[in-house]
Amino acid sequence: MAESTYDAAPHPRTPPLDGLIITILGGTGEQGRGLARRFAMAGHPVIIGSRSYNRARATAQEIGHDIRGLANRDAIREANLVIVTVPYQGHSELLAALAAELAGKIVVDCVNPLGFDQGGAYPLPVPEGSAAQQAAALLPGSRVVAAFHHVSAVLLLDPEAETLDQDILVLGEDRAATDLVQALAARIPGVRGVYGGRLRNCRQVESLTANLVSINRRYKAHAGLRITDI
Repeated sequence: MAESTYDAAPHPRTPPLDGLIITILGGTGEQGRGLARRFAMAGHPVIIGSRSYNRARATAQEIGHDIRGLANRDAIREANLVIVTVPYQGHSELLAALAAELAGKIVVDCVNPLGFDQGGAYPLPVPEGSAAQQAAALLPGSRVVAAFHHVSAVLLLDPEAETLDQDILVLGEDRAATDLVQALAARIPGVRGVYGGRLRNCRQVESLTANLVSINRRYKAHAGLRITDI
């Protein structure tokens, strides 16, 4: 894993927020499509990445807002920030295969390792501790940040939801990268990015999603988080 730079000065290769080109791996799923839509509406060039070029292109056309669709490797090469929204079951395989292309990029992991049974959602054990820590182990040349675990895909895609009243917990080892992702989260109206610690604290953040799923099912809602007193 790359040496922690959280307390260091801003990384010289950190791109300015207005210059971000964002690729979303797993962008054909609901969360990926929702984030793609919101960031494109905020003015960022956005690329949907998929194993299938045709599926990526079709999804991009469906979302609109000048979003493009490319095969994963091509989508990564054109971006300086990559968001990972794939299902946990394919998480490690995908990142291991794309490690060379992802080197030097900011990689935002928002994967929630969850299982479902008759009792509802529950967190799955991850050998590295969390999906974000797994990503960091597989991508030693990347600047891994964890964020966007708790934002509702339904709200992201809802054209009637002009603002989202919630905070995004952002975790990572690199201060410049976490600062940038906090600022990126704030490009979604009503959203605030809040630093939540280093990657070793991701396990409980990812697991909390199971509680939110239970809340949403009971109350027929799309609950998010708000952090008080800051």
